[in-house]
Amino acid sequence: MRRAFLCGVDSHSGKSYEHRRQQIEEDLLKLASVFFIDVAAFAVMSNHYHLVLFVDQEECKSASAKDIVERWHKLYAGFDISQRYLKGEFLEPHELEQLDTLIQTWRKRLQDISWFMKVLNENISKRANQEDECTGHFWESRFKSQALLDEKAVLSCMTYIDLNPIRAGMAKTPETSNHTSIKMRIERWKKASDNNNTKDHDSEEHTRSNQPNKLLPFIGSYRQPMPKGIAFHLTDYFELVDWTGRAVLQGKGSIDNDTPKILQRLSISSEHWIELSTNFESRFKGIVGTTDSIKALCSMFGLSRNTNRSNSRLLFS
Repeated sequence: MRRAFLCGVDSHSGKSYEHRRQQIEEDLLKLASVFFIDVAAFAVMSNHYHLVLFVDQEECKSASAKDIVERWHKLYAGFDISQRYLKGEFLEPHELEQLDTLIQTWRKRLQDISWFMKVLNENISKRANQEDECTGHFWESRFKSQALLDEKAVLSCMTYIDLNPIRAGMAKTPETSNHTSIKMRIERWKKASDNNNTKDHDSEEHTRSNQPNKLLPFIGSYRQPMPKGIAFHLTDYFELVDWTGRAVLQGKGSIDNDTPKILQRLSISSEHWIELSTNFESRFKGIVGTTDSIKALCSMFGLSRNTNRSNSRLLFS
């Protein structure tokens, strides 16, 4: 609302707000450990940030009452009744009923993206207002959200986000893209490799020790039982992001024939992939996925209009 400069260096005043990018990254990853929400990708830019989030409804559903209260108390002070509950003090039957109502409310909020964004943006706003010695709204508008329905949508959106600093001229390579998930993944993978923890392709991909524990992991190909994570190999994703970044930077309209094999698995042409990874937000509004995924979701919710059908047919077929 007050059109303040979020991060980076303000070209008008010359004042640097670069430290806020690190603060946002730290807030984001800390909140993810409290909410039942995992971060798959992020990029903190100069005047906005991008996120890909996974809501773990199953984990939230199975969490104990004590876990819910402890998580909520990391965000807010709670109430006298919840504080006494954690101390193990005696509660009257009517107090237990009140506590149960609170826990049900908090359980819903801890898996709600709107509440996640509310807490995140609120912390950023308060800190920025204090620093700038002013009051009032900090953000220009409410956050925008898109539902990623399948693996094609997830991968294209993640790549779009991880390459944001390169397209904006803020970095030249993924490993030098500060305050991004791709840099965090590369640094952790390289550290594991330097420590000789990586013996072969499978061991590197299927163990969390080679990936940041604060990000949703890549867990390789589909199998049973299927662990929580992104169903691709991490090194394949590195190759995909690197190839896509080089193709975008060339800007000559021609793509190398040696395209990553992950694109073959996704059944997306190299030309369509470049379009997806450079114009994701302008191409899609709301829900994103293949035409079959969109039809299934519309049928589930009784929607008569299939949003993004033409772009999905063009780019995901």
